[in-house]
Amino acid sequence: MPKVQLVTILGATGTIGVNTLDVISQHPNRFKVYALTANKNVDALFNQCQQFNPSYAVMLDEQSAEQLSLKLKQAGSETEVLCGMTALEFVSSHEKVDAVMAAIVGSAGLRPAIAAAKAGKRILLANKETLVMAGSIFMEAVEEGGAMLLPIDSEHNAIFQVMPHDKSKSLISCGVKKILLTASGGPFRKASDEVLDRVTVKQALNHPNWVMGPKITIDSATLMNKGLEVIEAHWLFNASAEQIEVVVHPQSVIHSMVEFADGSVLAQLGNPDMRTPIAYALGYPERLQSGVSSLDLFKIARFDFEPPDTKKFPCLRLAFDALKAGGNAAAIMNAANEVAVEAFINEKISFKDIPVLIETVLENSQVVAATDLEMLIASDQEARVAAKLWVNCAV
Repeated sequence: MPKVQLVTILGATGTIGVNTLDVISQHPNRFKVYALTANKNVDALFNQCQQFNPSYAVMLDEQSAEQLSLKLKQAGSETEVLCGMTALEFVSSHEKVDAVMAAIVGSAGLRPAIAAAKAGKRILLANKETLVMAGSIFMEAVEEGGAMLLPIDSEHNAIFQVMPHDKSKSLISCGVKKILLTASGGPFRKASDEVLDRVTVKQALNHPNWVMGPKITIDSATLMNKGLEVIEAHWLFNASAEQIEVVVHPQSVIHSMVEFADGSVLAQLGNPDMRTPIAYALGYPERLQSGVSSLDLFKIARFDFEPPDTKKFPCLRLAFDALKAGGNAAAIMNAANEVAVEAFINEKISFKDIPVLIETVLENSQVVAATDLEMLIASDQEARVAAKLWVNCAV
């Protein structure tokens, strides 16, 4: 029988974290939760701790950590509560931990993911910002630490499944011509400019296919989510911008494809359920039961494809531009986007303001080589200040 794997879940109360726990619960003899982390959601993390009995629970917010600690003690739990970024790095790199689900949304997930990489863990990477902000630094940490990196985004997981696993540093040398990243197109794929002028937060949060957190859902509506995935694909698969193509596929059943030199195109298909890539990464190279229902091709009946409209959704173009610019450009873009999405959700700016804000911050920021993590974090913070200033002037 395989050894029981100890798993740390960063961002346990979010959509990915909840789905990870669901898969783990189906394989109690294979996996045990070592640590669970959250930002401020005390009640949800308390319930998870009661069910999975981790050694540690970590909260970024100090007051929330105190509340959770009190609740767990009153319930007779032996789970130890820690607080802060150092604690996140601790539970990500602990010698007992076998695998780390990196699912914290935003730049807060960067440091613990790097800590897991340096400690040589199996990293289930769902945090986009780790590669978008600090791709070169993170990939160096993965190589130096001897970590195993398994992507959780459905698109990158699909590419990983069909990509040759003995690939060299060059896609061309192993017969790969192009990566085809599929995109649902979001809720406004067919919307007119007039409709986009009046988009509400509620409308933008209504994704046609996927159930996700609010930030990722808004990113999907603007196509920035796909832009971030383009940058991720560059680092994960050593692909140039020219080797990555985005294909709008409204059904979200073909999760991505790889085109080969001989004309073959291999695709991974499945129902739009994050438990599939999570189970694949947890069990790799073995296939595990995920709880996902079988794909009914007769019910789907058809697949549609179309090119993305980068005039209507300029965030995708901005991401390609940032990838080509290199250095700290992607970190600047990502920071500006996080501020823009938060401002839109709080109804301080309009939906169409999101790409305008990002492009303005990019144009007024200095793009330089990405030398180290501290420099990238400084670029991130400077971009946030500039973006918040833009928002305040727009209000």
